[in-house]
Amino acid sequence: MIANIVKPGHKTRGVLNYLYGPGRANEHTDPHLVASWDGFAPDPGRNPDATLAQLATALDLRVKQAGPKAPKNHVWHCSIRAVPQDRHLTDDEWATIARRVLDATGIAPAGDPDACRWIAVRHADDHIHIVATKVRGDLRPPRNWNDFLRADKELVAIEKEYGLRQVPRGDRTAAKRPTRAEQEKAQRTGRATTARERLRTTARTLLAAATTPAEFFRLLEGSGVLVEIQRFPSGDIRGYKVALAGDSNKDGRPVWFSGSSLAPDLSYPKIKERLTATDTDTDTDTDTSPAAPSKPRAWHRLARATDQVPELLDHSEDETGQAHIAVLAETLDLLPLAAPPGLRTELLHAATAFERASRSRIRAQHQQVQATRRAVKAILREPAPKDGVILAVLLDAVLLAAVAAQHWHRTRSHTQQAEAARQAAEHLRAAYQATASEPLAVIHRRGTELPEWIRRQQEATVRRALPEQAEQILAEPGWPALAATLAQAGTAGHNPAALLTEATARRELDTATSVSEVLTWRLHRLADLTQRTTSRAPAPQSAPYRPVPTDQQRRTR
Repeated sequence: MIANIVKPGHKTRGVLNYLYGPGRANEHTDPHLVASWDGFAPDPGRNPDATLAQLATALDLRVKQAGPKAPKNHVWHCSIRAVPQDRHLTDDEWATIARRVLDATGIAPAGDPDACRWIAVRHADDHIHIVATKVRGDLRPPRNWNDFLRADKELVAIEKEYGLRQVPRGDRTAAKRPTRAEQEKAQRTGRATTARERLRTTARTLLAAATTPAEFFRLLEGSGVLVEIQRFPSGDIRGYKVALAGDSNKDGRPVWFSGSSLAPDLSYPKIKERLTATDTDTDTDTDTSPAAPSKPRAWHRLARATDQVPELLDHSEDETGQAHIAVLAETLDLLPLAAPPGLRTELLHAATAFERASRSRIRAQHQQVQATRRAVKAILREPAPKDGVILAVLLDAVLLAAVAAQHWHRTRSHTQQAEAARQAAEHLRAAYQATASEPLAVIHRRGTELPEWIRRQQEATVRRALPEQAEQILAEPGWPALAATLAQAGTAGHNPAALLTEATARRELDTATSVSEVLTWRLHRLADLTQRTTSRAPAPQSAPYRPVPTDQQRRTR
């Protein structure tokens, strides 16, 4: 059950005209009162002798009595809607719900003879509208601050008591939704999304690419967006606003949106905090492992960094965890620009969905994620990989990170964010499957071409490293690809058994559709095999024979 309290108005009769009218698309059927302040308010919907003018006059009585002391915008309007899966409530049930919400918000406290005058109108099966005039019997205004939060809290209790579906609640960190006027304007102009939504997507994408606030503004202007920077008298930047070229109001002026009206994390202070906390040296890399004799490309660095996100979310402070989720959102924002054209639709949908998961009431510690953010920004400064292996490895890591973000939010009761992460994971899974099929088939073919003795050696490695899962892995269709990957890792100087142990220790595999496929990509990330894997790489049958080490030999390595 959802409450929507609109901005106060000053025309009681105008609201009544809408509630008792046909609606914008003739959706209003049988408008009538289910309750009122005294139970005797005139009801034009059921009483043929009652008029809208009479009802408006009765509601406005105290407003007239208060005279100039009455608030200019005295009309309080709240709609309460049940979700489609809920049963149809009776008029008496809706009347009780209206009284409870009015009591909770302070508009009409129960038992208060001086409470504001109000009515509850039902003109559809699934919702009611409550209209009140904000002048009490003692001619003072009601104490209704934080009315939305208090109404929402009461609706949570009502859902439980009435056996209704419990709607996921937000934490007031969601981006502002487009208004009805914005939606109708988009429809008139043949746009799939509103100007606010297009500007939000553009700003998020360019912010993920920028290294400084100045560069962010330059990128915005270069994309064709109108930008106006606001400054303090000292000359320091106070904020900014943006508009789409060609999007004008009735006076022919641009329709401006401040950064904070696009999304809470797009305000200038938030942007400055994020970019200032990040070292802009995108070429820095601290990897000195034997597996990386030369500096890896940003795509490889990002894949390795993203692979660590699930474990970091499990073991980091909340502030650091929120920062990792914010950087994951930046990765998703940029991937549609860097990925092949065939993947961009799914990746754009994933980024749009995950946008809601990127914010919560927990303040992000951006200083803890500098290395990952450098790699995110650097992928646009390097050519996209020509083969699909590194992209499949990265998408696999991003998918696992999105699932981990869903779990992280769910355990903290961030219901909207958890659902957003789940939706993003569905789109990422589709993009991953479209990407991974071809490179996985190439690796699979190499596995089927392995000499028998090498294949038996890899089987022994799996049985030794993962005794409880070995039979399942060896029976999966993806086993040849994993066998080829283990052989390649051994040829590159790694201990395959140790890699398997590390790969499985990072997180559980019980929910994986194919354990062998998941391990194939994890080994590629852990051993940096993506730098050595191409579609024409020779199969490892020419590798020299390496006998399986004894337990004593493994302990001395």
